[in-house]
Amino acid sequence: MKFMLMMNTPAGGDYQIMKWPEQDIKNHMTFMHAINAKLQKAGELADGQGLSAPSKAKLVKAAPDGHPITDGVFAEAKEFLAGFWIVDVPTAERAYEIAAEISMAPGIGGKPLFMSLEVREVMFVTPKDA
Repeated sequence: MKFMLMMNTPAGGDYQIMKWPEQDIKNHMTFMHAINAKLQKAGELADGQGLSAPSKAKLVKAAPDGHPITDGVFAEAKEFLAGFWIVDVPTAERAYEIAAEISMAPGIGGKPLFMSLEVREVMFVTPKDA
């Protein structure tokens, strides 16, 4: 079963992490790389990426002629999507365990951030041979 774990972070401009002390940023990124390595070693990581800041995002829809129409950045929200993991695990409970571990990524002073992660099953998987 594949699940997408979406890491949300509080809004308030671009990534607030960039305002943290340098060592706290380093500790946070070390944690994220360690999570990825752990999941990869366990064979559970299908993909995972950090995303650019919301100020670089565009909403896109097709015009009647099929050309893309872009609209500024996202509407104002309390949180925004900072990154995601796609994990391939036997149960939803295992996906929840991974999300809880990621939620405890260190913030300023090493204190856990307790970030919210949305966990959703990937319903339609494209066959590898397609």
